[in-house]
Amino acid sequence: MIDNKAISISLFTGAGGLDIGMEQAGFQTVNIVEKDPDAAKTIAINRPHLNNAVSRDIQNITAQNLLEEGGSVLDQGRSLHPGEVDLVTGGPPCQPFSTAGKRGSVMDPRGSLFMDFIRIIEQVQPRFFVMENVKGLLSAPIRHRPHLNRGSGYPPLELDEIPGSALEVVLIEMKRLGYRVVYNLLEAADYGVPQNRQRVIFIGSRDGEVVTFPLPTHSKDGVGLPQWNTLKDALTNFQDPQPEYTPYSENRLKYLKLLKSGQNWRDLPNDLKKEAMGGAYESGGGKVGFYRRLSWDKPSPTVTTSPHQKATDMCHPDALRPLSVRECARIQTFPDSWVFYGSTASKYRQIGNAVPVLLAKAIGDYLHSLIISGRSLTPYPISGWVSG
Repeated sequence: MIDNKAISISLFTGAGGLDIGMEQAGFQTVNIVEKDPDAAKTIAINRPHLNNAVSRDIQNITAQNLLEEGGSVLDQGRSLHPGEVDLVTGGPPCQPFSTAGKRGSVMDPRGSLFMDFIRIIEQVQPRFFVMENVKGLLSAPIRHRPHLNRGSGYPPLELDEIPGSALEVVLIEMKRLGYRVVYNLLEAADYGVPQNRQRVIFIGSRDGEVVTFPLPTHSKDGVGLPQWNTLKDALTNFQDPQPEYTPYSENRLKYLKLLKSGQNWRDLPNDLKKEAMGGAYESGGGKVGFYRRLSWDKPSPTVTTSPHQKATDMCHPDALRPLSVRECARIQTFPDSWVFYGSTASKYRQIGNAVPVLLAKAIGDYLHSLIISGRSLTPYPISGWVSG
């Protein structure tokens, strides 16, 4: 802490959802790193005191850069030192990428921006770090072998083809830092977010504290806790006089206008289902997102980067349009005052990629309590941990 302020540095900041939540919990963000120009501009508009809220690549940033810049935000001319930062946050992308040869799709964190996250943690030495990622990281192999090339007549899966091998690499790299690490799959709706959204959260403790996760504040059935917040809870009394959205084509509207709140393509007249679905009609899976009109009485499905896409439709329960930019931001629990910069498509992308603010705040409240008082909260059951 510096001058009784818990300070944080944000990596892979995006539109700032994770950091707004941490700030609401009592942290002061002193530096950010974000490559996307529109997202960086979003931060610059809303946090003008952050002098380095400009588009920049983390691969070109050193820990010394971050410490010097962060110190100047607190006190002009001052530089922070390793160990003085309380928290570093970020959601480094770990999605599969292609490689040459026959190895196919690879999700090796050692060849991704995850290693830059690790590099900064190792050099900044924050008391805690928080890393967010997609649910798929828990089960992803480093190297994917096509299902047609498995089973009888094929060699057994190699170690890097086994589900979960990518997670194992992540944990090994975190353990190498000497941090005590816990991770869990959290449901945002359990923390008051009016949306079903599952994300993997890693928390690392430099000083070996027994860190867990905050207890949920809401539950699906409402037994013992308030019931999950719904779309109606999120949007009731919300004023959006000129909603910004990407309109549907006339062909899409032809089918959507036949559906009511809470329905999807399966509720179309039988003689129109195949026509509406096209080639997707014969594909597998539940296809619940096709021609989906949202329900007022349930949490929103996961807000995506394109709520008007055919397979992940987020049509307003009453209006014949996708949810607007500001409605999506509400569901992600951004403050109504938060300004998003860029085209409509860019704003949707920034919002859809963000960590819900209330989920971030719950984690931030927990960590801030540890920093301020050293007092641990009631532990939340965790999926796994790895000691440094």
